[in-house]
Amino acid sequence: QLEENNIVTQVENMVANIKRRSPDKVSFSIDSHGENEIKALINGPLFDWVIENLLKNALDAMEGKGSLVIDIKNETTQVIVDVTDSGKGISKKNIARVFKPGFTTKKRGWGLGLTLCKRIIEQYHKGELFVKHSEPGKGTTFRIVLKK
Repeated sequence: QLEENNIVTQVENMVANIKRRSPDKVSFSIDSHGENEIKALINGPLFDWVIENLLKNALDAMEGKGSLVIDIKNETTQVIVDVTDSGKGISKKNIARVFKPGFTTKKRGWGLGLTLCKRIIEQYHKGELFVKHSEPGKGTTFRIVLKK
């Protein structure tokens, strides 16, 4: 069931949740360009899971220190959520593989997190999830595009 929800509140709640469990050397910021309410059609719990997964991956990539910026843009027909970390980045050859089942750079895990994130956003929400930009040693931006 997709319902109209405030994306700003959804993201703020997930960030607060993750922030409590993350190192002090990580700074979090959310930029909704002055808007407190940006509505999009989502399934709350599934969207939360996607945001949580992206934030946890970002924290892993930053290895305990850096900055995490979530940028929420309200456009005419869509809402764009960019999750940017200052972590180790993704190599060009791996960008194409990050959403494939079983792909992981971690010692633990199944390599299914991003696969499920992509499926939830694209098949369930009829949106998009992709790597907008990544530079080894500098960080990564994942972009979620949701329909209004």
